Amino acid sequence: MKTLKLTLLFCLVTLFTFADISSKEEQALLALHNTTKGTEWNTTWDLNAPVTQWYGVVIENNRVVELNMEFNNLQGPLPESFGDLIYLRKINFFRNRITGTIPSSIGNLMFLKECNMAFNKLEGQLPESITNLASLETLQLFMNQLEGSIPASIDKLQNLQVLELYNNEFSGQLPASIGKLSNLKELMLSSNRLIGKLPSEISQLKELKVLSVFDNNFFGVVPSSIGELANLEELVISNNAFYGDLPTEMANLTNLKIFLLGNNDFDGNLGILKDRMPPSLVQFDFNSINAKGVIVTLDTED
Repeated sequence: MKTLKLTLLFCLVTLFTFADISSKEEQALLALHNTTKGTEWNTTWDLNAPVTQWYGVVIENNRVVELNMEFNNLQGPLPESFGDLIYLRKINFFRNRITGTIPSSIGNLMFLKECNMAFNKLEGQLPESITNLASLETLQLFMNQLEGSIPASIDKLQNLQVLELYNNEFSGQLPASIGKLSNLKELMLSSNRLIGKLPSEISQLKELKVLSVFDNNFFGVVPSSIGELANLEELVISNNAFYGDLPTEMANLTNLKIFLLGNNDFDGNLGILKDRMPPSLVQFDFNSINAKGVIVTLDTED
Protein backbone atom coordinates (compact mmCIF):
# COMPACT_ATOMS: atom_id res chain seq x y z
CA MET A 1 0.00 0.00 0.00
CA LYS A 2 2.82 2.40 0.86
CA THR A 3 4.53 1.67 -2.47
CA LEU A 4 1.27 2.27 -4.33
CA LYS A 5 0.77 5.63 -2.58
CA LEU A 6 4.32 6.71 -3.44
CA THR A 7 3.81 5.70 -7.07
CA LEU A 8 0.57 7.66 -7.29
CA LEU A 9 2.21 10.65 -5.64
CA PHE A 10 5.09 10.58 -8.14
CA CYS A 11 2.67 10.40 -11.04
CA LEU A 12 0.68 13.34 -9.72
CA VAL A 13 3.83 15.40 -9.16
CA THR A 14 5.05 14.62 -12.66
CA LEU A 15 1.67 15.48 -14.17
CA PHE A 16 1.53 18.74 -12.23
CA THR A 17 5.09 19.67 -13.12
CA PHE A 18 4.77 19.18 -16.87
CA ALA A 19 1.05 19.73 -17.34
CA ASP A 20 1.67 22.95 -19.26
CA ILE A 21 3.90 21.57 -22.04
CA SER A 22 4.06 18.62 -24.41
CA SER A 23 5.90 15.43 -23.60
CA LYS A 24 8.53 16.16 -26.27
CA GLU A 25 9.26 19.58 -24.83
CA GLU A 26 9.41 18.08 -21.36
CA GLN A 27 11.98 15.52 -22.43
CA ALA A 28 14.01 18.13 -24.31
CA LEU A 29 14.24 20.35 -21.22
CA LEU A 30 15.27 17.41 -19.05
CA ALA A 31 17.89 16.40 -21.63
CA LEU A 32 19.27 19.96 -21.61
CA HIS A 33 19.40 19.82 -17.82
CA ASN A 34 21.26 16.51 -17.89
CA THR A 35 23.80 17.23 -20.65
CA THR A 36 24.76 20.66 -19.28
CA LYS A 37 25.11 19.59 -15.63
CA GLY A 38 21.97 21.23 -14.38
CA THR A 39 22.73 20.46 -10.74
CA GLU A 40 25.80 22.73 -11.03
CA TRP A 41 24.05 25.69 -12.66
CA ASN A 42 24.22 29.01 -10.86
CA THR A 43 20.43 28.98 -10.67
CA THR A 44 19.15 25.41 -10.79
CA TRP A 45 15.79 23.93 -11.65
CA ASP A 46 13.66 22.25 -9.02
CA LEU A 47 12.48 19.32 -11.11
CA ASN A 48 9.65 18.73 -8.66
CA ALA A 49 8.27 22.22 -9.15
CA PRO A 50 6.02 23.26 -12.05
CA VAL A 51 8.00 24.00 -15.20
CA THR A 52 6.54 27.49 -15.11
CA GLN A 53 8.78 28.10 -12.10
CA TRP A 54 11.99 26.91 -13.74
CA TYR A 55 14.57 29.63 -14.08
CA GLY A 56 14.81 31.11 -17.57
CA VAL A 57 11.93 29.13 -19.06
CA VAL A 58 9.14 31.24 -20.53
CA ILE A 59 5.88 29.49 -21.41
CA GLU A 60 3.00 30.89 -23.41
CA ASN A 61 -0.12 28.93 -24.38
CA ASN A 62 1.41 25.71 -23.00
CA ARG A 63 4.50 26.09 -25.19
CA VAL A 64 8.12 26.83 -24.32
CA VAL A 65 8.86 30.05 -26.19
CA GLU A 66 12.03 31.36 -24.49
CA LEU A 67 15.12 30.03 -22.75
CA ASN A 68 17.03 32.80 -20.94
CA MET A 69 20.02 31.07 -19.33
CA GLU A 70 22.82 33.64 -19.69
CA PHE A 71 25.64 33.56 -17.12
CA ASN A 72 24.26 30.35 -15.62
CA ASN A 73 27.24 27.96 -15.80
CA LEU A 74 25.80 25.54 -18.34
CA GLN A 75 28.57 22.98 -18.99
CA GLY A 76 28.59 20.36 -21.71
CA PRO A 77 26.92 19.80 -25.08
CA LEU A 78 23.43 20.65 -26.22
CA PRO A 79 21.33 17.50 -26.72
CA GLU A 80 20.08 16.58 -30.18
CA SER A 81 16.54 16.67 -28.76
CA PHE A 82 17.01 20.42 -28.29
CA GLY A 83 15.31 20.75 -31.66
CA ASP A 84 12.10 19.39 -30.13
CA LEU A 85 11.52 22.77 -28.49
CA ILE A 86 9.89 23.75 -31.73
CA TYR A 87 8.06 26.82 -30.44
CA LEU A 88 11.13 28.64 -29.20
CA ARG A 89 11.31 32.29 -30.21
CA LYS A 90 14.34 33.24 -28.16
CA ILE A 91 17.48 31.45 -26.95
CA ASN A 92 19.92 33.28 -24.69
CA PHE A 93 22.82 31.07 -23.59
CA PHE A 94 25.31 33.93 -23.48
CA ARG A 95 28.46 33.43 -21.39
CA ASN A 96 28.28 29.80 -20.36
CA ARG A 97 30.56 26.83 -20.99
CA ILE A 98 28.55 24.94 -23.58
CA THR A 99 30.75 22.58 -25.60
CA GLY A 100 30.41 20.37 -28.65
CA THR A 101 28.66 21.22 -31.89
CA ILE A 102 25.42 23.03 -32.54
CA PRO A 103 22.91 20.19 -33.03
CA SER A 104 21.51 19.91 -36.54
CA SER A 105 18.05 19.70 -35.01
CA ILE A 106 18.24 23.46 -34.41
CA GLY A 107 16.83 23.71 -37.94
CA ASN A 108 13.47 22.59 -36.50
CA LEU A 109 13.02 25.85 -34.59
CA MET A 110 11.02 27.61 -37.27
CA PHE A 111 9.68 30.30 -34.92
CA LEU A 112 13.11 31.28 -33.58
CA LYS A 113 13.82 35.01 -33.83
CA GLU A 114 16.76 35.51 -31.48
CA CYS A 115 19.65 33.12 -30.92
CA ASN A 116 22.53 34.12 -28.65
CA MET A 117 25.08 31.40 -27.88
CA ALA A 118 28.04 33.77 -27.72
CA PHE A 119 30.93 33.33 -25.29
CA ASN A 120 30.80 29.56 -25.01
CA LYS A 121 33.05 26.72 -26.20
CA LEU A 122 31.08 25.58 -29.21
CA GLU A 123 33.11 23.93 -31.96
CA GLY A 124 32.72 22.31 -35.34
CA GLN A 125 30.88 23.68 -38.34
CA LEU A 126 27.63 25.55 -38.53
CA PRO A 127 24.96 22.99 -39.37
CA GLU A 128 23.45 23.60 -42.79
CA SER A 129 20.04 23.30 -41.15
CA ILE A 130 20.56 26.61 -39.36
CA THR A 131 19.70 28.34 -42.63
CA ASN A 132 16.19 26.88 -42.37
CA LEU A 133 15.34 29.34 -39.59
CA ALA A 134 13.23 31.61 -41.74
CA SER A 135 12.05 33.73 -38.79
CA LEU A 136 15.54 34.39 -37.42
CA GLU A 137 16.39 38.07 -36.89
CA THR A 138 19.46 37.88 -34.64
CA LEU A 139 22.25 35.27 -34.70
CA GLN A 140 25.06 35.84 -32.18
CA LEU A 141 27.70 33.11 -32.04
CA PHE A 142 30.81 35.21 -31.35
CA MET A 143 33.61 34.11 -29.01
CA ASN A 144 33.41 30.37 -29.69
CA GLN A 145 35.59 27.90 -31.58
CA LEU A 146 33.37 27.38 -34.59
CA GLU A 147 35.09 26.54 -37.87
CA GLY A 148 34.48 25.76 -41.51
CA SER A 149 32.81 27.97 -44.07
CA ILE A 150 29.83 30.25 -43.79
CA PRO A 151 27.06 28.38 -45.65
CA ALA A 152 26.28 29.70 -49.12
CA SER A 153 22.62 29.10 -48.29
CA ILE A 154 22.79 31.84 -45.65
CA ASP A 155 20.64 33.93 -47.99
CA LYS A 156 17.65 31.84 -46.89
CA LEU A 157 17.64 33.84 -43.64
CA GLN A 158 15.66 36.64 -45.22
CA ASN A 159 14.60 38.20 -41.91
CA LEU A 160 18.11 38.31 -40.46
CA GLN A 161 19.11 41.73 -39.12
CA VAL A 162 22.15 40.93 -36.95
CA LEU A 163 24.89 38.40 -37.78
CA GLU A 164 27.73 38.30 -35.24
CA LEU A 165 30.27 35.53 -35.85
CA TYR A 166 33.47 37.27 -34.77
CA ASN A 167 36.25 35.61 -32.77
CA ASN A 168 35.84 32.11 -34.15
CA GLU A 169 37.80 29.99 -36.64
CA PHE A 170 35.63 30.39 -39.72
CA SER A 171 37.53 29.99 -42.98
CA GLY A 172 36.95 30.11 -46.72
CA GLN A 173 35.41 32.95 -48.67
CA LEU A 174 32.51 35.15 -47.66
CA PRO A 175 29.72 33.86 -49.93
CA ALA A 176 28.33 36.33 -52.43
CA SER A 177 24.86 35.22 -51.34
CA ILE A 178 25.36 37.36 -48.22
CA GLY A 179 24.25 40.25 -50.43
CA LYS A 180 20.71 38.84 -50.53
CA LEU A 181 20.11 39.47 -46.83
CA SER A 182 18.20 42.65 -47.54
CA ASN A 183 17.27 43.30 -43.90
CA LEU A 184 20.78 42.92 -42.49
CA LYS A 185 21.90 45.82 -40.29
CA GLU A 186 25.00 44.39 -38.58
CA LEU A 187 27.58 42.07 -40.15
CA MET A 188 30.43 41.33 -37.75
CA LEU A 189 32.96 38.72 -38.91
CA SER A 190 36.20 39.95 -37.36
CA SER A 191 38.98 37.73 -36.02
CA ASN A 192 38.36 34.65 -38.12
CA ARG A 193 40.32 33.05 -40.97
CA LEU A 194 38.22 34.24 -43.87
CA ILE A 195 40.00 34.71 -47.19
CA GLY A 196 39.40 36.09 -50.66
CA LYS A 197 37.94 39.32 -51.87
CA LEU A 198 35.14 41.25 -50.27
CA PRO A 199 32.22 40.39 -52.58
CA SER A 200 30.81 43.36 -54.46
CA GLU A 201 27.34 41.96 -53.70
CA ILE A 202 27.77 43.39 -50.22
CA SER A 203 26.62 46.70 -51.71
CA GLN A 204 23.10 45.22 -51.90
CA LEU A 205 22.79 45.40 -48.11
CA LYS A 206 21.04 48.75 -48.14
CA GLU A 207 20.06 48.56 -44.45
CA LEU A 208 23.59 47.80 -43.25
CA LYS A 209 24.88 50.00 -40.43
CA VAL A 210 27.88 47.99 -39.19
CA LEU A 211 30.42 46.10 -41.31
CA SER A 212 33.36 44.69 -39.39
CA VAL A 213 35.80 42.23 -40.99
CA PHE A 214 39.10 43.17 -39.34
CA ASP A 215 41.74 40.56 -38.52
CA ASN A 216 41.04 38.13 -41.35
CA ASN A 217 42.86 37.31 -44.60
CA PHE A 218 40.79 39.31 -47.05
CA PHE A 219 42.73 40.74 -49.98
CA GLY A 220 42.22 42.69 -53.17
CA VAL A 221 40.71 46.12 -53.61
CA VAL A 222 37.74 47.40 -51.68
CA PRO A 223 34.84 47.35 -54.16
CA SER A 224 33.75 50.83 -55.21
CA SER A 225 30.14 49.71 -54.80
CA ILE A 226 30.66 49.92 -51.05
CA GLY A 227 29.84 53.61 -51.48
CA GLU A 228 26.23 52.55 -52.05
CA LEU A 229 25.80 51.60 -48.38
CA ALA A 230 24.16 54.88 -47.49
CA ASN A 231 23.18 53.81 -43.96
CA LEU A 232 26.64 52.55 -42.98
CA GLU A 233 27.86 53.96 -39.65
CA GLU A 234 30.81 51.67 -38.85
CA LEU A 235 33.31 50.24 -41.34
CA VAL A 236 36.18 48.25 -39.83
CA ILE A 237 38.52 46.50 -42.29
CA SER A 238 41.86 46.72 -40.44
CA ASN A 239 44.42 43.89 -40.31
CA ASN A 240 43.78 42.28 -43.67
CA ALA A 241 45.65 42.33 -47.00
CA PHE A 242 43.59 44.86 -48.92
CA TYR A 243 45.59 46.89 -51.43
CA GLY A 244 45.30 49.49 -54.15
CA ASP A 245 43.50 52.80 -54.09
CA LEU A 246 40.58 53.30 -51.80
CA PRO A 247 37.49 54.12 -53.87
CA THR A 248 36.52 57.76 -53.84
CA GLU A 249 32.91 56.57 -53.59
CA MET A 250 33.54 56.15 -49.88
CA ALA A 251 32.92 59.87 -49.61
CA ASN A 252 29.27 58.99 -50.29
CA LEU A 253 28.99 57.29 -46.90
CA THR A 254 27.48 60.35 -45.28
CA ASN A 255 26.41 58.54 -42.10
CA LEU A 256 29.81 56.98 -41.39
CA LYS A 257 31.04 57.54 -37.84
CA ILE A 258 33.83 54.96 -37.49
CA PHE A 259 36.26 54.01 -40.26
CA LEU A 260 39.22 51.79 -39.31
CA LEU A 261 41.49 50.54 -42.09
CA GLY A 262 45.00 50.21 -40.63
CA ASN A 263 47.47 47.40 -41.34
CA ASN A 264 46.59 46.91 -44.99
CA ASP A 265 48.50 47.93 -48.11
CA PHE A 266 46.42 50.75 -49.50
CA ASP A 267 47.78 53.42 -51.83
CA GLY A 268 46.80 57.01 -52.05
CA ASN A 269 46.70 59.99 -49.75
CA LEU A 270 44.41 58.97 -46.95
CA GLY A 271 44.61 62.44 -45.49
CA ILE A 272 42.80 63.70 -48.59
CA LEU A 273 40.23 60.95 -48.19
CA LYS A 274 39.63 62.00 -44.62
CA ASP A 275 39.01 65.55 -45.78
CA ARG A 276 36.35 64.24 -48.14
CA MET A 277 34.57 62.17 -45.52
CA PRO A 278 31.38 63.51 -43.93
CA PRO A 279 31.39 65.57 -40.71
CA SER A 280 29.72 62.63 -38.94
CA LEU A 281 33.07 60.79 -38.89
CA VAL A 282 34.42 60.67 -35.32
CA GLN A 283 37.05 57.94 -35.61
CA PHE A 284 39.35 57.48 -38.61
CA ASP A 285 42.37 55.23 -38.16
CA PHE A 286 44.87 54.46 -40.90
CA ASN A 287 47.98 53.65 -38.85
CA SER A 288 50.67 51.52 -40.46
CA ILE A 289 49.55 52.17 -44.02
CA ASN A 290 50.84 54.35 -46.80
CA ALA A 291 49.50 57.90 -46.56
CA LYS A 292 51.34 59.28 -49.58
CA GLY A 293 50.15 60.00 -53.10
CA VAL A 294 46.72 61.08 -54.27
CA ILE A 295 43.43 59.29 -54.83
CA VAL A 296 42.86 59.77 -58.51
CA THR A 297 42.13 56.29 -59.87
CA LEU A 298 40.39 53.14 -58.70
CA ASP A 299 42.02 49.75 -58.76
CA THR A 300 40.25 47.10 -60.82
CA GLU A 301 37.90 44.72 -59.03
CA ASP A 302 38.65 41.68 -61.18
